[in-house]
Amino acid sequence: MSTPYRVLFVCLGNICRSPLAEALLRSKDPEGRFEVDSAGTSGFHQGESPDYRTRKSAARHGLSMEGIRSRPIEPADLDRFDVILAMDRSNREALWQMAQTDAQRAKIRLMLDELQLGAELEVPDPFHGGDEGFEQVYALLDKACDALVERTRSHI
Repeated sequence: MSTPYRVLFVCLGNICRSPLAEALLRSKDPEGRFEVDSAGTSGFHQGESPDYRTRKSAARHGLSMEGIRSRPIEPADLDRFDVILAMDRSNREALWQMAQTDAQRAKIRLMLDELQLGAELEVPDPFHGGDEGFEQVYALLDKACDALVERTRSHI
C-alpha cells in the first residue's frame, strides 16, 4: 500500500462541520488510503466530543464518531497534511494567516472546492440552528467527500 493521503478538515470549533467531514471520509475509505483528522481554528471546545446534533446526524447516517475530540489546529499540521480543507472563508483566512510558506498556503482550500463549482461556496455553520441545518451540512459534506475520493483515486 502507498502512503496514505493526509486530509485535515477545519472549522471554527471542531465540534460540528469538521468532525462530521472526518467521520464521513473515514466511512468512504475501507482501504485505508486516507489519513484523516479534523481541527478548529479556535480552542474553545478542546477535548470535547462533537456537538450532540452532529452526533445525532452521524448516527442517522450510520457513521461512527468514536474517538473524535475537538482540538485546535497546530502549526505542524500545515506541514503534516497533504490538503487542508476549510469549511468557510473565515477559517481559510485564519489558516492562511497561520501559514508560513507558499507550500503551506497551497494546501489550504475550501471544502466545497472539491465539487469544482468555482464559486467559493461555504459549508454553513449549523451551530445556532436546528437539526435541519445539520442535515444540510451532512448532504454537502457527503458530496464533497465523494468528490475528494474520486479526485484522489488515481493519485493514491
